[in-house]
Amino acid sequence: MAAAASSLPPDVRMMNATALAIVVLAGVVLLAAGAAWVARQPAFAFKAIRLEGEVTRNSAATIRANAAPRLAGNYFTLDLQAARRAFEAVPWVRRVVVQRVFPNRLVVRMEEHHPVAVWKGDEGNDRLVNSYGEVFEANLGDIDDDNLPEFAGEDDAAAAAILAMYRRLLPVFKPLDVAPARVALSGRGSWQIELDNGAELELGRGSDEEVLARTARFVRTVTQVATRQRRNWDHADLRHADGYALRLKGPLAPAAASDTTTD
Repeated sequence: MAAAASSLPPDVRMMNATALAIVVLAGVVLLAAGAAWVARQPAFAFKAIRLEGEVTRNSAATIRANAAPRLAGNYFTLDLQAARRAFEAVPWVRRVVVQRVFPNRLVVRMEEHHPVAVWKGDEGNDRLVNSYGEVFEANLGDIDDDNLPEFAGEDDAAAAAILAMYRRLLPVFKPLDVAPARVALSGRGSWQIELDNGAELELGRGSDEEVLARTARFVRTVTQVATRQRRNWDHADLRHADGYALRLKGPLAPAAASDTTTD
């Protein structure tokens, strides 16, 4: 048969090949049209959205009401990335995974933000920092904890570094029975903190290990210095190479207005 086909004139073979190509193309077009017709059927329009995971900051009805108007398509045509962005735009939602379930259901697994600090912005534009060191928008009035520390930095990218430093500073200050209430990192990399008793500290620049070492040295000796002077302190400057400067509360003679010590 192959020999017979090869013996046909070239123009006949060309016509046969063209006819076969047209048949194949027509079949593909028909299949595509059929698939498109099936995809448009109401049976595949989403009838239910099931929310799983963390749903504590918003009710399920609120989440659906915020995200559903931004969902376009059905089981076959829905853009999953666009759907993910629609749910992640809901306040307090950090991350979602969207999954289609045949024939007309959508499952959304949710992770919410867990606030650990207030991010101090310009002109009172305060936001929140989550447990991953990410800055996010939310209504500060929805926070249950009124004692969250405050973080400040040149831009949002500094939040993760500030959170890491805050967590490392907590055990350092534990012997003094105080904790950082505000942690700030300047654009030049200098650390400043305010404790929950109102005292302020200039920790200076350097690697995290260097800053923590200076702070630990300060914590070990400051009580002894303040006791010797019979004064409390409200400001300390740890940026000195061989010690720190301590400002004591109350009227003191000029020469004793500050005290510098080393280990």
